Amino acid sequence: MKIAVIGQSLFGQEVYCHLRKEGHEVVGVFTVPDKDGKADPLGLEAEKDGVPVFKFPHWRVKGQALPDVVAKYQALGAELNVLPFCSQFIPMEVISAPRHGSIIYHPSLLPRHRGASAINWTLIHGDKKGGFTIFWADDGLDTGDLLLQKECEILPDDTVSTLYNRFLFPEGIKGMVQAVRLIAEGKAPRLPQPEEGATYEGIQKKETAKINWEQPAEAIHNWIRGNDKVPGAWTEACGQKLTFFNSTLNTEGLVPEGEDLPILGAHRPGVVTKAGLILFGNDDRMLLVKNIQLEDGKMIPASHFFKGADSNALELTEEELVMAEAVRSAWKRILPSVLEVEDSTDFFKSGAASVDVVRLVEEVKELCDGLELENEDVYMATTFGDFVQLLVRKLRGDDKDSECIIDYVEKTVNKLTLQMPYQLFIGGMFVDAEGAKTYETINPTDGTVSAKWEGCKGTLGVRGSGRGLQSLGVRGMGRTHQEELATIEALDAGAVYTLALKTHVGMSIQTFRYFAGWCDKIQGSTIPINHARPNRNLTLTRKEPIGVCGIIIPWNYPLMMLSWKTAACLAAGNTVVIKPAQVTPLTALKFAELTLKAGIPKGVVNILLGSGSLVGQRLSDHPDVRKIGFTGSTEVGKHIMKSCALSNLKKVSLELGGKSPLIIFADCDLSKAVQMGMSSVFFNKGENCIAAGRLFVEDSIHDQFVQKVVSFAAESSLGQPPVLQGVEGREAGLGQVESGTVHLRPPTYRPWTSVSPVGFFFEPTIFTDVEDHMSIAKEESFGPVMIISRFADGDVDTVLSRANATEFGLASGIFTRDINKALYVSDKLEAGTVFVNTYNKTDVAAPFGGFKQSGFGKDLGEAALNEYLRVKTVTFEY
Repeated sequence: MKIAVIGQSLFGQEVYCHLRKEGHEVVGVFTVPDKDGKADPLGLEAEKDGVPVFKFPHWRVKGQALPDVVAKYQALGAELNVLPFCSQFIPMEVISAPRHGSIIYHPSLLPRHRGASAINWTLIHGDKKGGFTIFWADDGLDTGDLLLQKECEILPDDTVSTLYNRFLFPEGIKGMVQAVRLIAEGKAPRLPQPEEGATYEGIQKKETAKINWEQPAEAIHNWIRGNDKVPGAWTEACGQKLTFFNSTLNTEGLVPEGEDLPILGAHRPGVVTKAGLILFGNDDRMLLVKNIQLEDGKMIPASHFFKGADSNALELTEEELVMAEAVRSAWKRILPSVLEVEDSTDFFKSGAASVDVVRLVEEVKELCDGLELENEDVYMATTFGDFVQLLVRKLRGDDKDSECIIDYVEKTVNKLTLQMPYQLFIGGMFVDAEGAKTYETINPTDGTVSAKWEGCKGTLGVRGSGRGLQSLGVRGMGRTHQEELATIEALDAGAVYTLALKTHVGMSIQTFRYFAGWCDKIQGSTIPINHARPNRNLTLTRKEPIGVCGIIIPWNYPLMMLSWKTAACLAAGNTVVIKPAQVTPLTALKFAELTLKAGIPKGVVNILLGSGSLVGQRLSDHPDVRKIGFTGSTEVGKHIMKSCALSNLKKVSLELGGKSPLIIFADCDLSKAVQMGMSSVFFNKGENCIAAGRLFVEDSIHDQFVQKVVSFAAESSLGQPPVLQGVEGREAGLGQVESGTVHLRPPTYRPWTSVSPVGFFFEPTIFTDVEDHMSIAKEESFGPVMIISRFADGDVDTVLSRANATEFGLASGIFTRDINKALYVSDKLEAGTVFVNTYNKTDVAAPFGGFKQSGFGKDLGEAALNEYLRVKTVTFEY
């Protein structure tokens, strides 16, 4: 069909482009005149295509159509007028001229909310359903026959922008194209518009948007969100007009504690809190406002209302200065009427409109390599100087708005003042737990309380980039925070500080850097299949995120285990709910803070604290969680697997207990075997899931090996002995040692002595001549306990049988100079990892996981991504 498009805006531009793609001939575009030297997007797009563009300031004067305007329109010979969004009055001489007439898009479910500001009024009236109508134009105001309607649910915190961007814009474009298609096919209905239920409200303007405080909180919330962003709901307080934005009724857990803000006419004063401004309706219910625009036009976080202006302007690096000039050029292109963009230049006072906000955000994202930037950021920093400062803070991962709402426990340790969050982390905010029970985290070195934190109850609500992961690895956990994290890990988990620095934190950083590289390399494949002759077929696969994933981590490597699972989960495009161990939550909470600085979008990472029986169980049971990744005991792993099956058949990966055999052959490098054998058991104080749970030493070197191990242990100047985490860990270790020494009585060596009467210290212990039937030969120690058994010279197959005679299969090790023997034994060992002439050599690129009752699924390497992806097969016939 020959179509005339009459309208404006990005919406009009998109409809125009889609109509051309459908094969229709757009004979002319009628749009608004240029404003401040800027052309409307619809007109710009049409001019690129060589389509005639008309920019009439008026179509009629004093109710009469302008003859020359009508003549120019009629000369085009349009068969249909399409009005996607039009702010001008079009005369009936034009509306009724084409043989198919004219169709108009209206952003409400007519006959409700006829007239202007329909989206505003949909929200102001608290409608539960919204949508759009495409109708046949007549001489009334939005009264023509209905052609097509589509509806959507109105979410509790929807604003004009969110409703428009989520549904009215994308689905409206599709609807306009569908309507034209129906007309072309002769199938378009004309349904008379009912008058029952019809409403008409006038255009919303600033002077009419003042808040009426004599109404319930929900009505006030609807008024604020219905006027967000234009014209803006306002009130009078502190001698000026304040305009409120970003309102929510979700105040669960909020306590109105802060500084009172008296508001003229309000039922009671507002309260400025760390979360924002709490307001009250005349029903005493609360609502929360997160942003306030001052009378001078400056937008600020509501939580900052009583704070002075931030005078700590950042000093820009040379690279950042180059970026700033590139952004300045973007402002010049968008604001052609501004001769020179200075730091004080205000974006909106210089003539920018909402469409220019979208353009600026997209241009800056491209300039700054995909920086996370939202339209809201432009409203929060309206002058060029403030905008550049905001960009630099985001690029540096130093967003003060995120930091300002965190409550810390402070503690001076290791010549550092540690700031440790203690609340739950949900939706990008640290929040109090409802009816929270307070828990204590204990410093294992002296038994003192390091911090108190809040745990969840057994209820849970779950909702749910490479640059962010890279920033998390480099800016977040790296550089300035590496020592801080290592100190917290030592304080919370009893980790040796130097080991925490290198392994607990060091490998965590490497893990996020590694998986950041995978974000844009996850891809499916094209598969040749049999053709359905005479047609042909094409099959392809897509790897998609699973959705919301729950991760439950242990206490021995709190940060590293979090990183192993979370990095792969996020790289695959999922959101995550992390439950750290009840006794070691502190580095997980610090990690949550660092995700804000790294630019991870709010709500992607969430951290819930509490016991496994409550929070872990709820994660396993929750129907919205689609994957559980767990590291811990085999007993709990089985329970989680059962819960995941009974709830919604969640995908599960389990890294469970181990009793890893280390076989030391007589032809080994004995010195290296002794050194690595010590490390295989005592690394990280023996609190290591792949620790060598049993050493098999060939008979001819057995006594020499034992002598060297004991001698090496006795002579080592390791300072204080290894620390076991918490009372549970110490008691479990003591129980196993007592079982070995009292009941089974193999020779026992305790070369180190505890140096402190307090805290949770445990003397490393060496058992020799351990026989296969003994409990210590079967059960996981998870502490500094070395268990040595001998095997006959040359009897490779028997020692293999003994090594495999366990339900565990996490790791194993071999020491030998014979490559043939190494290959044969590594092939026969039933374990997910086999170390040859080394031990504990894990790497972020190498998959890690067990066999048998040590679990299934992999952490690390490319294989870990598959744990957090699902494969979709798509088959075409053509």
